[in-house]
Amino acid sequence: MSRNAPLRRTLSRWLLPLLCGWLLAQSGLAWAAVPSSFANPGPRARVVTVQDADALDAFRPRPAVVRAMVDRGITNLTGKSSLVAAWRSLVSTQDIVGIKVFSAPGPNSGTRPDVAAAVVEGLLAAGLPPKNIIVWDRETADLRLAGYFDLAERYGIRVAGSAQAGWDDKSYYETEVIGNLVYGDHEFGLKGDRIGRRSFVSRLVSRDMTKIISITPLLNHNDVGVSGHLYGLATGSVDNLVRFEALPERMARAIPEIYALESISDKVVLNITDALIAQYEGGERGLLHYSAILNQLRFSKDPVALDMLSIQELDRQRLAAEAPTVKPSLDLYETAALLQLGVSDLKRIQVEKVR
Repeated sequence: MSRNAPLRRTLSRWLLPLLCGWLLAQSGLAWAAVPSSFANPGPRARVVTVQDADALDAFRPRPAVVRAMVDRGITNLTGKSSLVAAWRSLVSTQDIVGIKVFSAPGPNSGTRPDVAAAVVEGLLAAGLPPKNIIVWDRETADLRLAGYFDLAERYGIRVAGSAQAGWDDKSYYETEVIGNLVYGDHEFGLKGDRIGRRSFVSRLVSRDMTKIISITPLLNHNDVGVSGHLYGLATGSVDNLVRFEALPERMARAIPEIYALESISDKVVLNITDALIAQYEGGERGLLHYSAILNQLRFSKDPVALDMLSIQELDRQRLAAEAPTVKPSLDLYETAALLQLGVSDLKRIQVEKVR
């Protein structure tokens, strides 16, 4: 269990609403008069950005270049001199490692299979047996269409959908918001006073994996800014999500609280933002004509910092393209920071560039 887990539960259940209410009540104060060391307390985040101008060829990744980028990112992030030592500082050869991808937009706008393949090759080189590596997302159909079953066959690893693995009735997120259950949800078809108030964690996440590596694309989301690490892992891990999607304020609270569950966040050891391409419009649709080539991969142990940098980058690309402005709610990331999931203050994110 993480040493921060009890504090996260306390914040989530009663202290977080009080803090949010207090902050809103104080919004009229002259914050400019408050010393910066007091007004912006908290830790700093570290992000390693690897860039290579040769990473893409006509929007398609060059596998050898991407593999070298991943190798540089891991060794620089961990501070290890060898690739094997770098990976073994994150996982052991006995771990069952789940590589979480975002596959619904397809292989061009979602997590690119070549990036996931480079991570797989690194884990194999570090001595993990192929059967101990699982590439996963919510739906197996999306994984298949994005090419991940081909990747699994190539390396002898596993590929799995969290929704198809079934739900763990002992691991769940509960709130008073009642959902309209759909087919596939754990409590679909059941009746009772408490039915619909819980979102159950997939058994794939709660029971089958010991470590998680999250790889998300730099892809916009109109409500939360980016289909990033917080959104991707939280929505990919639980059922009964429809109840949060209607109102942004519900999502802003639910996503970080789901992510903070011990069966999810305590297993995350690495986050990689696939910033080879930044798609600033379109959401889960693959629209490369609303994209910019960045040729970057970004590495951090802090998912909040990576997501905030992604939102900033997408804003920059929309401005450069004179595209319509998007104003997502950033309350989700402030809540995540309160839950100690990471750093949401851009001024406290240290970016190290590696070429």
